Amino acid sequence: MATTKLKINGKEHAVDVDPSTPLLWVLRDHLNLVGTKYGCGVASCGACVVHLEGEAVRSCVTKVSRAAGKEVVTIEGLSENGDHPLQQAWEQVDVPQCGYCQSGQIMSAAVLLREIPNPTDEEIDLAMTGNICRCGTYLRIRKAIHLAAEIQNEIK
Repeated sequence: MATTKLKINGKEHAVDVDPSTPLLWVLRDHLNLVGTKYGCGVASCGACVVHLEGEAVRSCVTKVSRAAGKEVVTIEGLSENGDHPLQQAWEQVDVPQCGYCQSGQIMSAAVLLREIPNPTDEEIDLAMTGNICRCGTYLRIRKAIHLAAEIQNEIK
């Protein structure tokens, strides 16, 4: 065990865990940030996506040691009031069916919109590849990303 210092959603944390522990388990089991979901454990489904220094990463295979001293943002930290353009769009379009994959979907989409403020369908599809929705809400996800881009551009 070792003490690892983390900055999660703007707050400092120190956790005593093995440095090879997946970040996902530290978030969920040690910090009670349960919005990030476990899906597959092998970085194939995208349910566990968080931002590490602004990059979308699969927290199920990211060792906590990689996050030490770096900024981590989870779905809980995306916005203080749940009013991020993606969260607004997700609600307006009624994207979730079961909802399990949605935090990972939103976190991946947030990086996309930061990098490409007005993505095409093809850019959305490419960026969201690997984020699996077992309910098949892909068309609603794409529609919500387009709407979030509009909302984001109105705010600027």
